[in-house]
Amino acid sequence: MATFKSSLLIFLIVFGFAVSGVSCKVEFTNLKCTTLEREFLEFDKCFLKSISRTYKYLSVSTKIHMLPIKSASIRTQVLQRLNGYKPFLFNFTTDACKALSGKVTTRFFFGLIAPYSNLNHSCPYDHDLFVEKLPISFMDEQLTKVLPFPEGDYCIKNVFSHRGKPRAEVSVYASIS
Repeated sequence: MATFKSSLLIFLIVFGFAVSGVSCKVEFTNLKCTTLEREFLEFDKCFLKSISRTYKYLSVSTKIHMLPIKSASIRTQVLQRLNGYKPFLFNFTTDACKALSGKVTTRFFFGLIAPYSNLNHSCPYDHDLFVEKLPISFMDEQLTKVLPFPEGDYCIKNVFSHRGKPRAEVSVYASIS
């Protein structure tokens, strides 16, 4: 009888959430692009744009002065805001030239920007790099349905290194509610 009551309680809780239409929403709150070495790279564009209440996007464009890039690495950290930004679940470094064929975690984070960027091939990169008009709706789908994140304020911090030296940093701030 006790298992029936607990099963019924679980069913009612799940059904209640399904009926009430609980949904999460991702919102970009800030974007920071920092050049750590101007002789190597500069940012042409780095902004968030709100076209309407429902259509907002992110754009980042670089001008690379030392082409071609034959090897690079990306350190990705996900930070959650709890009395300042603290590490949250993900902190990894990956070979940028192998991001397309990397581990599941690497492919997931690369997949957040891949359809909207020109980073869709392996090294060498002999052109400037960009992420163009990455819509919040795409990020919302990926961060709430594909890999659900708990509600809160987050920062996805990426440090790009070439030949072992950090060259640029891009931090995307978002709120999940």
